[in-house]
Amino acid sequence: MKKLVIVVPAYNEEESLPKSLDVLSDVLKDMVKEKKIDEDSKLVIVNDGSKDKTWSIIEEAAKKNTHISGINFSRNFGHQNAVIGGLTAARPYGDVFITIDADLQDDVNAIPKMVDEYLNGYDVVYGVRSARATDTRFKRWTAEGFYALMNKIGVEMIPDAADFRLTSGRVVDELLKYKERNLFLRGLIPKIGFPSTKVYYARKERELGESKYPLRKMLALAWNGITSFSVAPMHFVLGLGVLTILISFGMMVYSAVQYFLGHAIAGWSSIMVSIWFLGGIQLIGLSIMGEYLGKVFNEAKGRPRFIIQDNLLKDKK
Repeated sequence: MKKLVIVVPAYNEEESLPKSLDVLSDVLKDMVKEKKIDEDSKLVIVNDGSKDKTWSIIEEAAKKNTHISGINFSRNFGHQNAVIGGLTAARPYGDVFITIDADLQDDVNAIPKMVDEYLNGYDVVYGVRSARATDTRFKRWTAEGFYALMNKIGVEMIPDAADFRLTSGRVVDELLKYKERNLFLRGLIPKIGFPSTKVYYARKERELGESKYPLRKMLALAWNGITSFSVAPMHFVLGLGVLTILISFGMMVYSAVQYFLGHAIAGWSSIMVSIWFLGGIQLIGLSIMGEYLGKVFNEAKGRPRFIIQDNLLKDKK
């Protein structure tokens, strides 16, 4: 039987984590009883520099439950780095891996179904939301727009699939070869390949604690995904530049016609509009190019994506 490791990134989850540990531990135990997975399967919580009691909760749970373990980052490195850090630390201890957030919004009942699909020969099993009933209209609209945009610019993604997924050991091995610091796992996993399928589930509302992904962070994640996988924004600026030149020619023709018609035009309005328009285009272009240069700068420094301060996996080995 294969060893399953469930990797759970957690940041300031002291309210929801105790229940999450109980629920996920029960799922593991049930699958062990059904002989779907090895009894040495684990639940690994990644404490991403929490400022509350998250790590102490993990330590206490690990003492009482042999299935539970955890790693503790030296500071907050972000959700995507917490996922990759958990997979990196857990790889020697498992054959198949599932990542899921600590808030229990993803349906844990989908985990056995994912394992079944893995046993059927699939290396990647995506947890896909069957509906977005728990989202606001604005969030549904922006999510649909984001997936459509990513598809347009050539980034392969699974619509309505976040970071709730199963990956086999060989997929994780390939994933860990990608060393970029600007991680966007939703776009990276499909690029690896290997047989994949989907398991659909209904996403729940958060029961306890506050969301760790407000609109600001969601927009930042979306922008990181776009700029990490495509140079389409640069092409957009090029198109905008060409459009601006065409508009300027149009303005020249318009001004010439007005002059020959004898209309008294001071020209102030057209000049000011042109200046502001061109200035805006230039600022947008500089910002986009600066974003790409900043990413190159961060990659060139080669700093670690995460730093593990405490590792209970090694203590339990």
